Amino acid sequence: MSTRTGRSGVAGWLALAAAAGTLAAAADRLQKVQAVPAELRGPMLFLPLSYSATTLPLVRALGRLMPAPRLPGVATRGVTVPSPAGGPSVGVLISERPDRAPGSPALLWLHGGGFVSGAAGSAVDDAPRLARDLNVLVASVDYRLAPEHPFPAGLDDAYAALRWLHGHAAELNIDPARIAVGGDSAGGGLAACLAQLAADRGEVPVAFQSLLYPMLDDRTVLREPPPGVGELLWTPAYNRFAWSAYLATEPGGDAVPPLAAASRRVALGTLPPAWIGVGDRDLFHAEDVAYAERLREQGVPVTLDVIEGFYHGADRVAPDAPLTRDLLARQADALRRGLGLLGPE
Repeated sequence: MSTRTGRSGVAGWLALAAAAGTLAAAADRLQKVQAVPAELRGPMLFLPLSYSATTLPLVRALGRLMPAPRLPGVATRGVTVPSPAGGPSVGVLISERPDRAPGSPALLWLHGGGFVSGAAGSAVDDAPRLARDLNVLVASVDYRLAPEHPFPAGLDDAYAALRWLHGHAAELNIDPARIAVGGDSAGGGLAACLAQLAADRGEVPVAFQSLLYPMLDDRTVLREPPPGVGELLWTPAYNRFAWSAYLATEPGGDAVPPLAAASRRVALGTLPPAWIGVGDRDLFHAEDVAYAERLREQGVPVTLDVIEGFYHGADRVAPDAPLTRDLLARQADALRRGLGLLGPE
């Protein structure tokens, strides 16, 4: 066999191996997609996107190309909030309906994105939807992102926005005693830490926590998820990358401060009531259930809604699915109760 023939044969085998690997990966992904309820399937589940240092710029760029659709009857405006700690100013988007009642409650919302992507006003920002459905003022925070700005930058931004919201309650025509914090995914984890920080400092009362599949515990990277859990949209590999970027250190170790990961906190009894919603196929399912149980054990009123068959971010893939509508309706109902919008029972 000549050298040319030998090299050609090797190249052919490599091409076949690559093709076989691609087919195997596609078959594996198809199997994982088919394992979830049909109503939660969608083309997004087959996109070859991932979270890593190499792909992060692309993920962010795609997010910037997809601004949030305008919701009829919801007005959004931007404000700039000064940082009380002398840091950079913080961008906040205010969403509200023109028929909002004077002195209504307010919600400070923190977007998801694994601490490393996402933005207020993006296509996956829940603020306008919540402003429409609840008829309250919703302030969505453009907090700084890791790895350029690791902990505590995002938490500092969130706290600056919370203080501003409370301090400008009269100007904004909201009730300063009925301000909730909330977020989805990493934003939910950040909201949980914000509630902890507010309780410690005692400067701003927080009435309620709305935590949508929150990212609470860096130690999840140390545990192997059960079969069928954490296989779609947010995987253990993405989780490790995101926590590493946010903490600027290896997640799961002893050096992680409690306010960087909400589940690290031992004493939870001073925290406001909470709602936690998560799917049983979500990588964060176990940590979210554990946090809810610990809140309840320490006397904090908490509602935990676990949606069967729901994976992380399934509401983004299938926003009109009955399971999605059920989860978001539960979230809205919990906020109405937590903010006193339902009146006496």
